[in-house]
Amino acid sequence: MSEIIKNIADGFASASGLDLSNLLLGVLGVWLMTRRKLAAFPVGLLAVSVQGILFFRTKFYADALLQVFFFVTLAWGWRHWVRDRGDAPELPVARLSWPGRAAVLGAAGAATVAWGLASRQWTDAPMPFRDAFIASFSVAAQVLQARKNVENWALWVAVNLTAIVSYWSAAMAFTAFLYLVYLALGLLGWVAWARTMRAQGAAQERREEAA
Repeated sequence: MSEIIKNIADGFASASGLDLSNLLLGVLGVWLMTRRKLAAFPVGLLAVSVQGILFFRTKFYADALLQVFFFVTLAWGWRHWVRDRGDAPELPVARLSWPGRAAVLGAAGAATVAWGLASRQWTDAPMPFRDAFIASFSVAAQVLQARKNVENWALWVAVNLTAIVSYWSAAMAFTAFLYLVYLALGLLGWVAWARTMRAQGAAQERREEAA
């Protein structure tokens, strides 16, 4: 246990200012998102910008390009949450239909296989399918979050669990700890959004009955 704590402490001590900024912005952005705050979007835009710079500096160009996608998705989500709420105080939390859930899982699964096969063929990535799963399901989760679908949290939980197991098995306790923080926030967001969705549905039923 002491070795694990030392590993985590060393990770914080050796982190650059940009690394720590990325961590703080990421945690803050996810926490704001669990509370459905519009401020999550500008914070998230800053977070993926910093992440993109870090990936570009270390020559992880595909990962840097992925941050561009996240940036665009966050910007679209911000616009969607504001423009499409109408006269309501906020855009309601939505739920996918079962066919919609199957389509999302099918698309993310197919992307995982295609990405993993390509990585195994053309890169020296040690765990190409793990990387592909994390990337593909992160993309799907980000799109669902921008649409304010409650299912986004289930995908984030799956991504974070996969990352924790992978980094823990690789003796990277600091990185596993960071994903554990994101896992806790993901579970918090899932519960909070589901509770809000039920409350919004009940309020809508009362309005319809009164009308």
